[in-house]
Amino acid sequence: MKDSKALLLEYLASVRDPERAALLFADDGAFELPFLRSLGVAPRYSGRREIAALLRKLLELYPNFAFAPVDTRILIETPEKTFAEYVAHARAAATGRTAHHLFSGYLVAQAGQIKLLRETFNPLTMAQAQLPNGVADIGPPGDEVHSF
Repeated sequence: MKDSKALLLEYLASVRDPERAALLFADDGAFELPFLRSLGVAPRYSGRREIAALLRKLLELYPNFAFAPVDTRILIETPEKTFAEYVAHARAAATGRTAHHLFSGYLVAQAGQIKLLRETFNPLTMAQAQLPNGVADIGPPGDEVHSF
């Protein structure tokens, strides 16, 4: 049975194959990206179908998106939980800009599958890479600004 570290490393190696990556998740597994909400995108994806669709969308936005083992640092590891940092260097389809995304990921394993993967990254980097004028295209903030 795979432990949390093995599952995370296999997920990172499989990200370019959304169906294969989604199969690493439990039937009721979840993938959370809490800071996507600040960009108006849903922060939680449940089940293999939603997770595979999310990864397909990621590859549309960044066709060469991938994680390299050399850019992965495991910071905390137990059989059930792993916390790591990993980097993707990917070119945005919309602008041709290369984004250097630092992710942190917390993975919970259960019965050899991913029960939860919660990733964080800097949404400012995504906006700068994807939008023609970077964050200037977002417009000025209102009276309240939320990161959640």
